[in-house]
Formats: sequence, structure tokens, C-alpha cells
Amino acid sequence: MKPADVFLAVLVAVIWGSAFVLSRIALNELSPELMTALRFTIAAVPCLFVPRPKVSWPTLIAISFTLFLGQFLAQSYGMANGVPVGLTSVIVQSQALFTIGFAAIIFGERPSRLQTLGIAIAAFGLLMICGTVGYDFSVSAFAVLMLSPLCFAAGNLLLRRAQGVPMFDLSVWLCLVAAVPLLGLALMSDGPQATWHALRHMSLGVVLSMLGIGLVSTCFAYWLWNRLLRDHPAAQVVPFALLVPFVGSAASSIVFGETFGKLRLAGMLTVVGGIAVMLLARRAQALPKTAGA
Repeated sequence: MKPADVFLAVLVAVIWGSAFVLSRIALNELSPELMTALRFTIAAVPCLFVPRPKVSWPTLIAISFTLFLGQFLAQSYGMANGVPVGLTSVIVQSQALFTIGFAAIIFGERPSRLQTLGIAIAAFGLLMICGTVGYDFSVSAFAVLMLSPLCFAAGNLLLRRAQGVPMFDLSVWLCLVAAVPLLGLALMSDGPQATWHALRHMSLGVVLSMLGIGLVSTCFAYWLWNRLLRDHPAAQVVPFALLVPFVGSAASSIVFGETFGKLRLAGMLTVVGGIAVMLLARRAQALPKTAGA
């Protein structure tokens, strides 16, 4: 990857890590369904000015329902039901491991040995971070949250069906496709009156949080992320997402006073070390197809 692309990948990680804190603030007043619906409604505003990309509706829906709707609804549900912000950021970003695994199985993309070593180091760092978080949440909340990285990984790979289209146009239309069913789900689960009341009485902090989540974290950051995935193998791009727990935990510490001891700090440094190893690795090589495959 070029230095400029490395910078963009790190920038996306910083934005996404900060967005976990903004989401937690918004969930103080909004239901998971309504908060997720508003996120994508705001991010879909540019659809008024850009044409629908030349991608079939089934492909557009498949990408949107995994990469956006499934990932973020599960994430919001987990945080709303007691999963700490730091742990949520760790679990969601385990998508990097799922994405590389799925890419190896489906597309035959095998990470190089050095990349594999970096992934192992970073994964060990994530486990160290997980070991520092209390388990003060229900099994059902954790189970739903685990759907988030699985959907994220599936969406990463489905993006390959959208080759050759403008990434910004694709991103905002994916937001629109996710926003419509989410708004319907919010009305069904919360009720029209409660939904309208929540929208009318949002505090300034929640309004600003939603604008940050919708415009910056979703619209802008996903446009950058999709471009990187389009231009580089998954094994080179997705490891940068392992920085997100570091940023999310640091931001949570500043905003909510979340504390972490030596083990968590060691885990964060281990994650960064793993990513440094990956940056030294070669580009992932596709496995040769066998006869009849």
C-alpha cells in the first residue's frame, strides 16, 4: 500500500473508534433501532445529488443488509444492553479475522507468512484487551453483538461484486437501502408516538452525535474504506481495523472515565505491534485454482 493509503486507513480507524463513544451517547435517548435508522438516514442525504450506481438491486441489498444494517443494528443492541464501549469496539473489529478467513476460503487469498504472524500477534493483543473487561452483560446481548463482526466480514467480501462503480455513490445508496427497513423497524418496535417523541426531544449532544455518526463515520469513512477494499487485497486493508479498539478505548476513557490497567495497555500495544508486522508483509497471494475447481 502507498503511504497515502496507509494514512487513509489509519484515519478511518480513528473515526470509527471515536464513533463508538458517539453511539453510546445517542443510545442514552434513542432505541437501537431508531439510532441506527437515523445514522443511515443522515448518511443517505447525498442520494439526492448522486445517481444510483450501476449495481443490481439484489447486490445492493445484500451489501447494505450485511455491511450496514446487520453490523450496526447488532452493535447498537449490544451497547444498549450493557456491553461496555471498549469491549464492543474489540468484538466488532474481530471482523478483520473473519474477513481474512472468509477470503481465504471463498477466494483463495492466503496471507503471507509475515502477514499471518502479524494477524496472530494482533489477535493475541485483542484477547488481552478482552481479558480486562468485566462481564456485566447478558449472554443474549453478547450473542447478538457477535453478529456484528460476521455481518461486517460478509459485507467486506460482497463489495467485490460492485467493481468499477464510484465508491461515494455506492456508499450513500447503501445507506439509503439500510435506512428504509430500519425506519420501519423502529416504528414497529417503539411505536409511532414514542418514535416521534424521541425525535422531537433529542438533546443538542445527541443531535451532534448523530451528525458525527451519520456524516463523518458512516458517509465519509465508509467511502474511504470501500475505496481501499476495492484497490487492495482484504488481507492488506482489514488489519488496520484492529486499531479501532485502541482508539475506542482511549476515547471512552476520556469521555466516560473508563479505566484500564497494565494488561489492557499491553494488549493495545500488542495490537499496534501486530499491525506494524503486517505492514512489512508482502501483498496477499491468491491460491492457484486446481483443474476442475
